[in-house]
Amino acid sequence: MADAEFDVLVLGAGSGGYACALRAAQLGLKVGLVEKGNLGGTCLHVGCIPTKALLHAAEVADSAREAAQFGVNATLEGVDMPGVNAYKDKVVERLFKGLTGLIKSRGITVIEGTGTLTGPRTVTVDGTEHTGTHVVLASGSYSRTLPGLEVDGTRVMTSEHALRLDHVPASAIVLGGGVIGCEFASVWKSFGADVTIIEALPRLVAGEDEASSKALERAFRKRRISFLTGTPFQSVKTTDTGVAVTVEGGDVIEAEVLLVAVGRGPSTDGLGYAERGIAMERGFVLADERCRTNVEGVYAVGDIVPGLQLAHRGFQQGIFVAEDIAGLDPRPVDEAGIPRVTYSHPEVASVGLDEARARELHGDDVTTITYDLGGNGKSQILQTQGFVKLVGLKEGPVLGVHMVGDRVGELIGEAQLIYNWEAHAEDVAPLVHAHPTQNEALGEAHLALAGKPLHAHS
Repeated sequence: MADAEFDVLVLGAGSGGYACALRAAQLGLKVGLVEKGNLGGTCLHVGCIPTKALLHAAEVADSAREAAQFGVNATLEGVDMPGVNAYKDKVVERLFKGLTGLIKSRGITVIEGTGTLTGPRTVTVDGTEHTGTHVVLASGSYSRTLPGLEVDGTRVMTSEHALRLDHVPASAIVLGGGVIGCEFASVWKSFGADVTIIEALPRLVAGEDEASSKALERAFRKRRISFLTGTPFQSVKTTDTGVAVTVEGGDVIEAEVLLVAVGRGPSTDGLGYAERGIAMERGFVLADERCRTNVEGVYAVGDIVPGLQLAHRGFQQGIFVAEDIAGLDPRPVDEAGIPRVTYSHPEVASVGLDEARARELHGDDVTTITYDLGGNGKSQILQTQGFVKLVGLKEGPVLGVHMVGDRVGELIGEAQLIYNWEAHAEDVAPLVHAHPTQNEALGEAHLALAGKPLHAHS
């Protein structure tokens, strides 16, 4: 296409980029959207959506394996990975087609190719310059690895490779006990693999409240998922049957495959950001609470900005930037108010401050309550264990909600409203929660925090 000038020019069509483009177009702005791959980015194609499809297939496998406890005669004959992948790919393809049609219907100009920032208002794609009154950097992230660790995609792989596996590995080592590592460990165990997680930090999902980490570790032990915490990785070598991983201390662990799940890095190399004077740190783009970089008219959203690397964070930042450009003066996104979910079996979900951080900020004014899902009817029907833990001020709002148990990710919607609206326990306690639902556990926890526990020991 010929040179074009836009009100908003977005570099990257992942969750942050396409959300910004859609909202800007909705507000009557002329929008250009640059993308070298498929619309939807990491989340839709090699992240959130396909991994959660695998996790659902894993849940179905567990349901078949454990059917007898519900009085249902069923057996798990095995897992057909080509069939699982076909199901996963169908989900992705349907959402991709829907997004493509939506962007087209909004009159957004999609510019296909690798974009480079060649001026404060200019993005060059395949030799053609495109300019925008406002430029939004949304180039996303990539799977990190470690120095000296060579990823071959067969024996040593990232999550992108793992999503394309055509068989269930007999055994797997997962390097990294964060969200991605725990989710894949959970999937592979449900599919029948022997799994060992290696984590350098003292506990799994170390970004969560310590109680949540301990609950997930107990559940993983019960499922016979092995894990080593506080154990740094040293080296890996391939063998005739797979890989041999050496950890600090000299112990060697062998398996068919090694999944490297040590986090994601910002995709900013070679895109011209630093050359155009954009302030950077360790590859990340520095931006203020309004997503503005140090260069006038240039914004940054999503995984390239330091903070939680979550699709819904980028999505909300994208909407915010579009509204800010349009002069609507939107409220900045509160990082602590962004819900977090690990979709393992069981799930871990949270929003707000964990207990340790709350006590750092508020000391003895902090109070906590933990409601065990053993008292929740729907959780007993589902045969899941876990809890809802509330962190609050003694004479103030709820500061954090932390949950463990199957399907608790579905409860995070109400939890984030409670936190973001600065509700007190006394505000939530009178609300009616349908019975029997796991949602009642939130109500019961707030009853307890308000000093009137019912299905809980006081």
